[in-house]
Amino acid sequence: MDTRSHILAWDEEYRHVRWGGPRPVSAVEKEVLPGSLVLDAGCGNGRYLLPLSKKYDVVGADVSMNALSEARSYLARSDRHAECIASTLTALPFSANSFDAVVCYGVMQHLFESERTLAAEEIRRVLKPSGILFIEVFGTDDMRFGGHEVEHNTFLRNGGIIYHYFTEQELVSLLGGFVQVDLQSIRTEKTFNGELHTRHLIKGKASLQKAIPR
Repeated sequence: MDTRSHILAWDEEYRHVRWGGPRPVSAVEKEVLPGSLVLDAGCGNGRYLLPLSKKYDVVGADVSMNALSEARSYLARSDRHAECIASTLTALPFSANSFDAVVCYGVMQHLFESERTLAAEEIRRVLKPSGILFIEVFGTDDMRFGGHEVEHNTFLRNGGIIYHYFTEQELVSLLGGFVQVDLQSIRTEKTFNGELHTRHLIKGKASLQKAIPR
């Protein structure tokens, strides 16, 4: 199949996706000093970009021009600023050792295996030696797991967008270029149409240096 079509599908997706409000960035705030340079890799319409802009010099990168346009609008309405750049994660247009932190929430799961490998390499490249990656992906126990499988645990959905579901070990392996990886699986129960279902996320951070004990 055309492995570019799932990237192009995001522009159509953001023709009707609406702002869901800002998302918490407390994990970043605990680790990264105010004023640091932060990349929101796959920023979408700005749900993390907006709260990050309140404390950091932040850059948002996304493949969808529609998403970036909405992100700029939300920032302007809140009298906030962040640079918004059209880019894939597999070829980030930034110099090596540029960012103090990279936030990549809900993005890696929408890439094919080869793209995930390139994206992890690119994120590692643009991080400073002391930098931290904050990451969140779907886990294999998630209620949405399944469908038309195009790669192992990777499914094609309506509209052309793909969804990959990770095991914790798989994500650790993907982040093998990092020195320290700290992850946790988060399972929550949700009721839909009277039935109980599981939402499964794997979330955490990866560092290029070992943490120094305090």
